[in-house]
Amino acid sequence: MTVPTLTLNDGHTIPQLGFGVFKVDPAETERIVTDALEVGYRHIDTAAVYGNEEGVGRAIAASGIARDELFVTTKLWNADQGTQSAYDALATSLDKLGLDQVDLYLIHWPRPDLDRYAQSWRALEQLRDRGLTRSIGVSNFHRSHLERILAESDTVPAVDQIELHPAFAQRELRAFTEPLGIRTEAWGPLGQGKYDLFGEQAIADAAAAHGVTPAQVVIRWHLQQDIIVFPKSNSRARLAENFDVFGFELSAAEMAAIDGLDRGHRVGSDPDLATH
Repeated sequence: MTVPTLTLNDGHTIPQLGFGVFKVDPAETERIVTDALEVGYRHIDTAAVYGNEEGVGRAIAASGIARDELFVTTKLWNADQGTQSAYDALATSLDKLGLDQVDLYLIHWPRPDLDRYAQSWRALEQLRDRGLTRSIGVSNFHRSHLERILAESDTVPAVDQIELHPAFAQRELRAFTEPLGIRTEAWGPLGQGKYDLFGEQAIADAAAAHGVTPAQVVIRWHLQQDIIVFPKSNSRARLAENFDVFGFELSAAEMAAIDGLDRGHRVGSDPDLATH
């Protein structure tokens, strides 16, 4: 099964369905990423702070999959924001991943209290120009953070990876980013188990109508909005289930019913307040 790709604003393409390794035990990462690659995932999303880049790298190396068939993202951690620190951080990540280049490098959080994200963004431009990453983007950036880097640099981010799920659909932010060609990536697309997403009637009804699971319905809801999505699981069976979302399509009425679940319910940290 071939995952659809979306074109980024820099001309590169990105698989729309990926596998995220947030909170995947470093000791289990190689096995779990190997399972994901065998299921068919070709887009892996990691980060320096996850502590599992080495496991991702070992799985990639052992897979035998050609490098140009894989899309690998990692992220600049908050403590490494700044010009030289960003260079050193990406060099360390590449070494751990066993790669010469990542496909996408993101600023993980804006941390406005540190006031280094605009400087870091200019550093990412240089890292891209040196060929150490093909594309650059941001994660957890509000409109105000994006407006600043747009004003102080020459590059529009390729993506903004944000918390996004049916109870927190981020429509206002997406209305700002999407006309600029900034693709939306969803982390926590299933709500991280922090509310009864699968118990919602709109999702249960769609799952019953299509003979699929509630998780498959929610992943499909993301895909049909051109959102790049990273469901996460440590179970190979669940990995396969989450990947099997291209054999059905939600109707306009089903999409609208799930859209109606949005209530501004954030389950993660507010990027303006986060200090991790």
